[in-house]
Amino acid sequence: QVQLVESGGGLVQAGGSLRLSCAASGRTFSSSAMGWFRQAPGKEREFVSAINWSGGNTYYTDSVKGRFTISRDNAKNTVYLQMNTLKPEDTAVYYCAADRGPDTATMTYEYDYWGQGTQVTVSS
Repeated sequence: QVQLVESGGGLVQAGGSLRLSCAASGRTFSSSAMGWFRQAPGKEREFVSAINWSGGNTYYTDSVKGRFTISRDNAKNTVYLQMNTLKPEDTAVYYCAADRGPDTATMTYEYDYWGQGTQVTVSS
């Protein structure tokens, strides 16, 4: 069992930055791929970024490439999402997710554990 708690969301102006954190409990964190997803009002949950168990492999959706950076600290059981040059279209609830396997995944059904989400609002 893995429990995930996100933090770091908030209100920021366009062009600003936020750093999301996801603290995980459970013995399997260091062997699990982790992902970030987001869901805007009236839209489906969409993939944002993923990182494999070691942090050596990362993946991003096209709309955030060059602006967002995913990282992890296995000693702290934490995964991060550094978000720079934020745009109003980045406004959404951001969710952290844990996969049972070690490799990056981009589909929601590939993740077994989810956090409660943290709101990110980018004003224009």
